[in-house]
Amino acid sequence: MSSYEYKFDTTVQLLKYKVLRSLIKKRYQSSLDETIYVDIPKEISPGPKASMRCCIYKERAILQERIQVALGQGVYKDNPNIIQVIEIACDECPAEGVYITESCRGCISHKCVDACPKKALTIVGHKSTVDKNLCIECGKCTTVCPYNAIVLRRRPCQMACKVGAITMDENFTAKIDDDKCIKCGACIAQCPFGAIQDKSYVMDAVDILLGSYNNYNYKVYAMLAPAIASQIDYATMGQIATALKIIGFYQVTEAAVGADVCLEKELEEWKEHGVMTTSCCPAFVSYIEKNYPTLAKYISSSFSPMVEAAKIIKRNDPKAKIIFIGPCSAKKMEFQLEKTGGAIDCVLSFEEMLAYIDALEIDMAHLEESPLDDASYFGRIFAKSGGIKEGLTEIAKRKGIEGVKPISMSGIEECKKELMMLKLNRSTYNFFEGMACDGGCINGALNLHRDPKSMKLLDAFCKKASKTDIADSVTLYKDSLAKETKE
Repeated sequence: MSSYEYKFDTTVQLLKYKVLRSLIKKRYQSSLDETIYVDIPKEISPGPKASMRCCIYKERAILQERIQVALGQGVYKDNPNIIQVIEIACDECPAEGVYITESCRGCISHKCVDACPKKALTIVGHKSTVDKNLCIECGKCTTVCPYNAIVLRRRPCQMACKVGAITMDENFTAKIDDDKCIKCGACIAQCPFGAIQDKSYVMDAVDILLGSYNNYNYKVYAMLAPAIASQIDYATMGQIATALKIIGFYQVTEAAVGADVCLEKELEEWKEHGVMTTSCCPAFVSYIEKNYPTLAKYISSSFSPMVEAAKIIKRNDPKAKIIFIGPCSAKKMEFQLEKTGGAIDCVLSFEEMLAYIDALEIDMAHLEESPLDDASYFGRIFAKSGGIKEGLTEIAKRKGIEGVKPISMSGIEECKKELMMLKLNRSTYNFFEGMACDGGCINGALNLHRDPKSMKLLDAFCKKASKTDIADSVTLYKDSLAKETKE
């Protein structure tokens, strides 16, 4: 096992990381020209035999496409969706649908035929046959076959997408409907061939850092999402902060400061309106807006923790540049929204952060620690499903506010169920915490890994917070507002 493999769940992530790392290296060497489309593929896939595809030529061709996605060039430049399909890489999955396997024994009960609501199944030569033109892929036949001889085969990306945004074109290549897509990135994490990838803004981050001239022209702040604590167990949070300062950041801050502010603002807003959904997860907000527009009035008017924290910094330092680092593909959409007011200048994933650190050959495990203790326990627990609910309940109790009935919804399927109840006026809750990713940000699509120990690592980081109340963060927020008003 190489020194890099243990950092990722899959070799798809490792491949993506290698491309990003090579691009960053070449950018610092001032050799980011057309030769990268030849040099980097040969560096990653030296040959002569292919290790991932049918031949070395296709392997390198796909790597060239990965480079274009990472740079936002070629056909990917004009596509506004931050979730992209690399068409040449999307050709190995079998066609989807209901299939009758060789396990069919030609029984005489014909439960499969009776279960089909569209009469798509018939018996031919004593065995079941499916008419693809009639089949609606409901799966009822698969549940009644006594031999499990009927399977409903769907592509991993389609199964992962809970909003039905992925279809197949005439060449069986995945297509993403931007009108339905909420940028949650579930398809990225589940595609076994890495054919679906998020646009990278890592070169924008490089330009911001180099353009600051060691923070002389403007100061560059790195804003870390709390989920980072669950991702790297060979370096402390303080060592990660030091590594980012070596890269060129002026200061490393916690996005969780903004989560503290959100708790305060959303509780006050709930007191005024009585019913509310959280605004912290941009994919969840997008899901409501696209699928339950009548419920959009309940979305909290507060910004996400990322934006709230960034606004505090920019009120105190208007020239500042802020780069958010997190596990969320939807954040790459959110920071570009007009309503955020340019609070965030760039978004990187944890994968991209690691590629950046390694490209500059920084050994985090042997660095001294920089202090990183900006937020409270309650701000940090926003990274897991139920964290907002826990924080809101505790703060309401401390303030003597009664009547709050919160529910946490983990994953789009749970969100769909509870939002439908709210739409029908049948819900017994009045505060809805929604997370598009199952388990919350610690299982975000752009995390390095997702395993059981992630929760333990995050919990340990949350408990290390010296602040047990959100008061400090709220005071910082109010002081920044006062300063902005005076100016």
